[in-house]
Amino acid sequence: MEKSESNQRFWPLLIVLTLCFIWGNSLLPASISGAISQWVKTLVNQLLWFWKDGSLMSGDGLLRKIAHASEFALLGAELTCWRVKGTARIPEVLLSGLLAALTDETIQLFVAGRSGQIRDVWIDLLGVLIGCLFVLVFRHLRRKKAAKSTSYPQKETKRRTS
Repeated sequence: MEKSESNQRFWPLLIVLTLCFIWGNSLLPASISGAISQWVKTLVNQLLWFWKDGSLMSGDGLLRKIAHASEFALLGAELTCWRVKGTARIPEVLLSGLLAALTDETIQLFVAGRSGQIRDVWIDLLGVLIGCLFVLVFRHLRRKKAAKSTSYPQKETKRRTS
């Protein structure tokens, strides 16, 4: 199997798994989702014990928004790796991310104790954009480094010593 053929199978599978994770979390009732958020908040505060008074995360709101953005940043990075070779398909990645975010918030409308929020759609879309930009910047830096290493060394000019 060629590398490009394996890439065409790898990225869609990873994207589906990421969407299952995102939408699976949205299917959790508020009581379970809240308990998970509380556990993560406690873990983060323990890991960052040195921060100010020892509690970086005081409420679940900020943690949930960071989680939303992070999940969708991963999705944006995966979509970019799969679909974008230049810059022509970036709108396709953003539209796909928007559809995933709208689906995510729509799912929450039908789950006990949850609600879909337009603000979360924007946060999710920002996450997709961040993931997309991360991949594009990484690719640019990698190409720049490769071009630099393959260029011929310039000849040194000899200095005259008097």
